[in-house]
Amino acid sequence: MSVYTKLNKARMALSKRKLEKTGHNKFAGYNYFELGDFLIPTQEIFDDVGLCGVVSFTADLATLTITDTEDGSQVVLTSPMGSAALKGCHEVQNIGAVETYQRRYLWVSAMEIVEHDALDATTGKEKPVTRAPIITATSGIQIAMERTSIILDTAEAIKERFAADDLIGAYEVYLDITDDEEKVYLWKQLPSNIRSAIKKLGESLKETA
Repeated sequence: MSVYTKLNKARMALSKRKLEKTGHNKFAGYNYFELGDFLIPTQEIFDDVGLCGVVSFTADLATLTITDTEDGSQVVLTSPMGSAALKGCHEVQNIGAVETYQRRYLWVSAMEIVEHDALDATTGKEKPVTRAPIITATSGIQIAMERTSIILDTAEAIKERFAADDLIGAYEVYLDITDDEEKVYLWKQLPSNIRSAIKKLGESLKETA
């Protein structure tokens, strides 16, 4: 049995498992799989079919090597590596956060995990447009009243992620606000050290894209 046949069997076995999505994006309104939700079941299935997956990193690439433990044949998946030297964060903390995200994306790709909730939340049917009351925030920015609480909650979530040394998580929450005026209003709710860190991370990701 080839490594590809075994990997396909592992994918089919995982698709039959009832996995629980413990991650939740409350701003976009969808649930998603955390790494721990599917990695342990995947490792159990790999042990059953005779596969071993090993993640490794270089300065340029994150690599998942899946090996057939019987004949040594391999499947190798790679993803471009990102890095950042950010003010207020230790280098090891930055590296750890990036590697955690890379591991998740590599395993999601390897096991062909599709998160329909996330896709539906961002590409689903358009909702009817309703007019909301408008309030004028600082500097003349106009924000729908129903949106101000969401933006303030977003700011608090960013602060919590940043305090937990999860800068990438904070940056992803920041990206949930896409309207230009709302983004300006959100920016004003954040302290200068968080704004600086998010800005530098965004610049570093653009350079590596």
